[in-house]
Amino acid sequence: MRDLTTPATDPDRAPGDDGDAFPADLDDGQPLDLDDAAAIGRAEARRRRREVLEEGAPREGVEIIRRVERAVIVGVQLPGTTAAELDASLDELEALLDTAGAEVVERVVQRRDAPDTATFVGRGKVAELRDLAAAVGADAVVFDDDLAPAQQRTLEERIRQKVLDRTIVILDIFAQHATSREGKAQVELAQLTYLLPRLRGWGTALSRQAGGRVAGGAGIGGRGPGETQLEVDRRRIMRRISKLKRDLVDYTRIRDTKAAERDRRQVQTVALVGYTNAGKSSLLNRITGAEVLVEDRLFATLDPTVRRLPLEEGRQIVLTDTVGFVRKLPHGLVEAFKSTLEQSASADLLLHVVDASHPEAEAHIVAVHDVLEEIGADRVPEQLVLNKVDVADPAVVDALARRLKAELDADPVLVSAVTGVGADDLIERIKLRLPRQRVRVAGHIPYARQDLVALAHRQGTVLEETHDDHGTRLVADVDEDAALELREHLDADPFAREPESWEG
Repeated sequence: MRDLTTPATDPDRAPGDDGDAFPADLDDGQPLDLDDAAAIGRAEARRRRREVLEEGAPREGVEIIRRVERAVIVGVQLPGTTAAELDASLDELEALLDTAGAEVVERVVQRRDAPDTATFVGRGKVAELRDLAAAVGADAVVFDDDLAPAQQRTLEERIRQKVLDRTIVILDIFAQHATSREGKAQVELAQLTYLLPRLRGWGTALSRQAGGRVAGGAGIGGRGPGETQLEVDRRRIMRRISKLKRDLVDYTRIRDTKAAERDRRQVQTVALVGYTNAGKSSLLNRITGAEVLVEDRLFATLDPTVRRLPLEEGRQIVLTDTVGFVRKLPHGLVEAFKSTLEQSASADLLLHVVDASHPEAEAHIVAVHDVLEEIGADRVPEQLVLNKVDVADPAVVDALARRLKAELDADPVLVSAVTGVGADDLIERIKLRLPRQRVRVAGHIPYARQDLVALAHRQGTVLEETHDDHGTRLVADVDEDAALELREHLDADPFAREPESWEG
């Protein structure tokens, strides 16, 4: 079997072909000389060459389960991207690979006006990567950007080595860390969606021939290769994707039922969001006494965690720890985790946790805001939390807080989830930033006071609204201030009850 980690050395090449050498034999058993190549055309020759698989060759263009131990990472600096931004992105890719269990042995950077449509980096750089991977003993070349399936396939053929992109590295980390059934289903859905357009066939070698009389030529349609293994694999994956989507709908229904119960009891929700490894789980543990897994690794926790936080006078709120975000978060991953991420959009307040000790803290804030906008959570009130102040330079933290206040009109809270510094201040800020508790009211508003109907729409959620000869019949959830305004027109005084009965 030819070693796929080294370039082919067969001297027979098609005229003008800058790619790899032709193998000695094709699937018809006859050698392909230059005259044959000219006759069938360059494209057909390449197609036939690709269909030949040697013993042990991978079926898919990307083997998700194959272990990567030593990797060369590749970054492309495009117009609008600074060298510092590219270095930071490659540093993060290196951390991602470390989390996935691989070692980065070399880093390659290229400046281009636009990605090459065939190879992303161009023919000359591909040859350089092939030689470099062989020289340093790398078993994979990992790109910091998403590669199209055709680009990935072309790169693997020319580099003669496994080629991955940022997306599959993140998916692999998610697969390692998912623990709940829903989390595993979400990760598998994202992986299969990524893999589907990257499946490779085995030519006609593993085609399924028709049986019985048809196989003997006793009918139209009985001749030919039949159904290929590629088609079988693709259909099997599509069935699995459909099953996973149905399962996720069921999980969403269960979560919605729990959320509806919290709404009925009028329990307010605070969602912790932020860049991966910003310390969200540590902060949740600190202020609620939870025991969520904490590791100094990217994406250490994926499954959402919900914990109650008791406040004074019997009032309680719910804190939800969500999956961390990252630069260039794969769109397929956002889609797979959308039902989980959308919990942030339905929260009453977002605690945006930022690693104040990280040199790219401001870039992390921008990346999180991009994802929040994508899932429709950008309109939820947000409280910035600068975490890890115990290990950060105080002067740097103060300068960061001033910039955030000037640029985002934010008033961040400084905390340390490890030492507990600022935890009490954070709880007080949560209480101040949470919207006023809502009250369910029902009553009849005369037409002379339609301003109160407008107030209910503006400061609450109107559940029922009907009109008669004397006014408007209204059922709504409104805040305490609006309830006081509506009080004299309501069927019952909402404040006559004990606070525990409606504060939840």
